Amino acid sequence: MRAAALAAIAAIALPLPAYASGVIDNVNGIAIDANGKLVHFDALMVDDDGKVEKLIQGRYQEPEYKPKKPKKGQPWPERPKPLSFRMDAGGKTLIPGLIDGHGHVMGYGMALITLDLSDTKSLAEAQAKIRAYVEANPGRKWIIGTGWNQEQWGLGRFPTAAELDAAESETPVWLERVDGHAGWANSAAIRAAGITATTKAPMGGRIEMAAGKPAGVFVDKAMSLIQKFVPPPAPKDRDNALEKAQRALLSMGITGIADMGTSIEDWQAFRRSADRGALRVRIMSYAYGVDNMVLIAGSEPTPWLYDDRLRMGGIKLLLDGALGSRGAWLRADYADAPGQRGLPMIPDTQLRNFMSRAAMDNFQVAVHAIGDAANHEVLNAIEELNDTYKGDRRWRIEHAQIIDPADLPRFKPLGVVASMQPVHEASDWRMATARMGEARLKGAYAWKTMLDNGVPLAFGSDVPVESPNPFAGIAVAMTREDAKGEPAGGWMPEQRIGFEAALDGFTRQAAYAGFAEKRFGNLAVGQRADFLLIDRDISTTRPADIRQTQVLETWIGGKRVYVKGQ
Repeated sequence: MRAAALAAIAAIALPLPAYASGVIDNVNGIAIDANGKLVHFDALMVDDDGKVEKLIQGRYQEPEYKPKKPKKGQPWPERPKPLSFRMDAGGKTLIPGLIDGHGHVMGYGMALITLDLSDTKSLAEAQAKIRAYVEANPGRKWIIGTGWNQEQWGLGRFPTAAELDAAESETPVWLERVDGHAGWANSAAIRAAGITATTKAPMGGRIEMAAGKPAGVFVDKAMSLIQKFVPPPAPKDRDNALEKAQRALLSMGITGIADMGTSIEDWQAFRRSADRGALRVRIMSYAYGVDNMVLIAGSEPTPWLYDDRLRMGGIKLLLDGALGSRGAWLRADYADAPGQRGLPMIPDTQLRNFMSRAAMDNFQVAVHAIGDAANHEVLNAIEELNDTYKGDRRWRIEHAQIIDPADLPRFKPLGVVASMQPVHEASDWRMATARMGEARLKGAYAWKTMLDNGVPLAFGSDVPVESPNPFAGIAVAMTREDAKGEPAGGWMPEQRIGFEAALDGFTRQAAYAGFAEKRFGNLAVGQRADFLLIDRDISTTRPADIRQTQVLETWIGGKRVYVKGQ
């Protein structure tokens, strides 16, 4: 059964012939040059290794063979090597494959095969979906899921164990919030974990309480109190999740992704997929903490594996939580929760020790920081470590969402990459205003300021927290409006950026942020030929309409790996 399932996955993964040494002709080609400027071309030539050989202006012309007679004793010149294929794209728009600069590959895959509440608009709707899932999946020891968001429900508070009991009371239920920074448990799960009114939250975590006992929601590191009792997914479940994640990513034009927080189990799933020829999406892996970094990669970053499909080059550290769960670490109290400032998850000395431990073995360091206190702390740590660790470090701050304006000019001189997710701004602007007030958000989601300061700006989605659709991200970067066009004209519109910079953030800069810019990212000669054929010219489309872009074909390494409708 298992062998048959894996064979089926492999068959689906490679549906079309493997092309090499060919031309995609008659395209409206758009790429980004080494300076972040748009380049236009009409044909793309791919070499035998699946790399870009040439961007051609005008239609492709077959080279003529008119050799001059060689001198005596010299051989006749060889005929030009025939193309393996030539495809007329019919004038369709061709752009580089898009790179998600910050995502969670296995988290996305698991969300696709477990209970997903991300589309629910109310608590009642979520409860109904939970009941239906339990009924459709009888006999499970635990019910696992993701995606709930009390802000989207208009609840104004966290849900409770009693409200989850109303949907399912007998089987333990554990549902992670959409941002992964809080979990919702029913009473059966709380009992199974042995949690009582006297249980203390670990440092960096918070147990929501009501009437002196756990209310049902566990924030950040307190999630571990429940998680350690949840049965882990089997390897076959991970394999299935990874394949579903890849199919979804390819359908949206994602050809590469920075996996932020890779565990040893995730890495083994990546390797199993690659060993059977089913890993198509390029994964720039960042280990979840020091233990996974050493266990997976050892004493230095791994080489690029599987024709540049996989590499572990860095470490991901989690300094604070998220705004939605009030875990983001702030310099002053939350406006809507006096007395709360969020949760620093790593003490300052330990943060520097972790960063130093990775940097001494040349691993790249990426630190999750959302609140202004967290961003300030990471910048201080980098400033101290820069005296010891010289060279091209490309320290990364993941999210860099709420920053004290006084800290914005520090990114560039410290050599920091701002790894940001435009769609967070569209989802969060109302909540951020409620959490902090307008006056404290002058350095929030500050894309234009980052660019003006010369800071490398890599864009992503934080999937599965948000949809990985990069075209939505490009639209938001240009408009600072959500899918409904709100607020009209954009929230803090002075931080909007142009199309060129938005595309650059999802291509060249996202590759640069992962030390991959010489291998893929912007269709430069010698890079892997990763590209998309799409249904519109997004360089001239009204920004809000870029969201509707459809990917017609996805090619990776000169091979077609996705065709819409097939």
